[in-house]
Amino acid sequence: MKHTHLEILVEDLSGKVLVEGLLPKILPANVTHRVFSYRGVGRIPRGLKARTDASKRILLDRLPQLLKGYGKSLQRGDAVVVLVDSDRRNCREFLNELEQLREDCEPCATTLFRLAIEEMEAWMLADHHALKRAFPGFKPAALKKYKQDSVCGTWEKMADAVYPGGAAGLKAQGPHAVGQAKSQWASAMARLMDVENHRSPSFQAFVRGLRRLVN
Repeated sequence: MKHTHLEILVEDLSGKVLVEGLLPKILPANVTHRVFSYRGVGRIPRGLKARTDASKRILLDRLPQLLKGYGKSLQRGDAVVVLVDSDRRNCREFLNELEQLREDCEPCATTLFRLAIEEMEAWMLADHHALKRAFPGFKPAALKKYKQDSVCGTWEKMADAVYPGGAAGLKAQGPHAVGQAKSQWASAMARLMDVENHRSPSFQAFVRGLRRLVN
């Protein structure tokens, strides 16, 4: 087995909850991993020099230093996985920017970049069977016009389908309530999602990438 340990970086807590719950379904049992969450995605800094204090934990702002650090500290055969939402970015351009960052960082560990399109809630929306089991009040009609992995306000679609009062009711409670709800959705769905028969292309790419790293 080529790689035995993965360091996985995600942009927020709900992403960490979802990924940690899914990894045992994706990776062989003898592959170890750690998942680290940040407080937002940010942007790759010009000149690869961070623009914010490290305590603010903005992922892309810290990424050049993180990759260089991993390049010095990780053992041969280990790898870094960076998973972020594409949001409304051009996916190809964004991935090219990330790949260029990897080339510019010396030393740099083996690194895999993956995007959830548009947001990681798209991965949950791809499994209606799990949605029905996780949320007794699931409203499939709210997703009738949803196109998988489209840029459409994905977490709001999720809220309309599973949250009493929908996205409008959740937003009215403020950002903390939104973040808490996202983490609760992630925890519930990670236990039930079928990773082998999944309709999200970005999730399929994530799974393929991880399995290539460890095989």
